[in-house]
Order: sequence, then structure tokens, then C-alpha cells
Amino acid sequence: MNKICLFFNHTAFLNRQFGIVPLMYGSLGLEYLTTVDLNADDIDILIPETFLNERWNEFQMALETEGYVLTDVSEHTFEKDGVSYSFAGIENLTPFAGIAMDEIEVRKKGDVSFRLLTLTQYLTVYLASEKDGYRVYERGKKDSEKIELIRKRIALHEQK
Repeated sequence: MNKICLFFNHTAFLNRQFGIVPLMYGSLGLEYLTTVDLNADDIDILIPETFLNERWNEFQMALETEGYVLTDVSEHTFEKDGVSYSFAGIENLTPFAGIAMDEIEVRKKGDVSFRLLTLTQYLTVYLASEKDGYRVYERGKKDSEKIELIRKRIALHEQK
């Protein structure tokens, strides 16, 4: 099963179990938005921070009951069927890239509700990421390719 399908299966669980409307983030979200295969190596999901702090034990237990295995507590990363799911707080987008949660579009796919950044918001995120030492060193080429893809798509939309 591809990672986008896995995201939606997982999101259905988050919607149902916790009422969470997660953000499909990172390469997978950009891949979904652009329909360009970016070979996302994991599934990055932003959720309300309360589930990573005050409600962490409840959240962790629910995922483990569903067959997810915690592989990195500091990164809130779980694995299931060889795929990594990493969680971070959606509220961190505001200080990191200036994107408020209420500015992020909520979408539906069937019965599943999720959030997705726009191309312009993705550009803002990747430009902010260029200032992150780890990302520059580890992901520089991949990130710059994504920035170029986003800029081309934005320019294409502006021409219409």
C-alpha cells in the first residue's frame, strides 16, 4: 500500500479515536498536493501538541494497540509494517514559518478530514527549513529541488 493510502488509513483512526484533524506534512503532503512522486521516506504528521505532551501516554497506548511500535520517543516516531510515522505539534508552524493553524485548509477525502498546506505555505516552510543547520547539511539538495518544484507550480498557477 502506498504512503498516501497509509496516511488516510491512519488519519481515519485519528479522526475517530481522538477527533484529530492532522496535517499531511513534509514530502508526502507536497507529493499529494502536486501529484509528483517525491519518494517520501516516511509519513510526517502534525497534530495538536497536547497529544505529544499532556495526552502522550493515552496517544501512545492507542497507537500501540493498533500495532504501531514506538521507535523514537524524542521524535514521536512510530513504525508499522516497515513505515515510519513521525508526529510533531502543528502549533510549531507559527513560530517556525509564520503559518497559523486557522490558515491551513481542512480537506475531506471520503469520511476522512485532514489538513494540507497550499503551495505558497509549502514554499514558506521549505524556505524556513533552509535556515535549519540539520536540513541544510542533510537535506539541502532534496529541499532545493522541492523549492524549485513549488516555485514552478506557483508560476504555472499565476499564468492561468
